[in-house]
Amino acid sequence: MRPLAVFDIDGTLVDSRASIHRAACEAARDIGLPEPEYDRVRQIVGLSLEHAMAVLEPGLDAPTLARFIAGFRASFNRMYEQGHEEPLYPEAMTTLRRLHRDGWRLALATGQNRRGVARNLAREGWADLFISSHCAEDGPGKPDPAMLHAAMAACDSEPSRTVMIGDTAHDIAMARNAGVLPLGVAWGFHTVEEQQAAGARHVARSFAELTVVLDGFADLTRAA
Repeated sequence: MRPLAVFDIDGTLVDSRASIHRAACEAARDIGLPEPEYDRVRQIVGLSLEHAMAVLEPGLDAPTLARFIAGFRASFNRMYEQGHEEPLYPEAMTTLRRLHRDGWRLALATGQNRRGVARNLAREGWADLFISSHCAEDGPGKPDPAMLHAAMAACDSEPSRTVMIGDTAHDIAMARNAGVLPLGVAWGFHTVEEQQAAGARHVARSFAELTVVLDGFADLTRAA
C-alpha cells in the first residue's frame, strides 16, 4: 500500500504570512482595535477562522466578533480582487511532484474554508496532485483529528502509513490525535521549539530535508 502524505497549506506550501497579518490588522482597525502584532497573529494560524479570531481577541462580544471575522474575510477578498496570490515556498512544487512521481498519495488538510481550498487547487498542476482536500468547513477544525480521518478514508490509507506535514502546533496535535506521524517544517508560522513541544517527530529545515525524512518513512511502510 502506498504511503499517504497530508499537507497543510498556509505556512507549509504557501507563504501567506504577510497577507494573513495584513488581513488581521485591517479587520482590527475596522472595529476600532489596535493592529495586532505579528507574533500574536501567527499563533492562531491553522485554526478555523471563527476559532482563530476568537482566540486572537478573546474579549469581544458576539456581534463584534462577527464583524471582526467579516472584516478579515473582506480584507482577503480585496486582496484577491486586486490580483494578489500568495507565493509558493521555493521547492514546494518540485517536492510535491517528486512525491507524486514516487508513488505517494497526497491530500490537503487546512484551516482555510472551502473557497480558499478551491483557489489553491486552481494553481497550475495542483488538481492533478491531490487525491482529496479537507478543510475547517467540512467539520471540526484542528487539532481535532476529523480532517485526517477523512483524508485517510478518501485515500484508502491507515494511520501507520500516513504522515501529516504542517508548520504549527495545531497540525502536530491533529496528527497525534489521529495516530499518524507528525512532521513539522521550520519556515512557517510556529517555531521549531513550539512544534517540538507539541510532539513533532521531526521538524525539517528545508524541503530537501523533508524529502529525506519522507523517503525513510516510505521505506519503512514498504517493509512492514
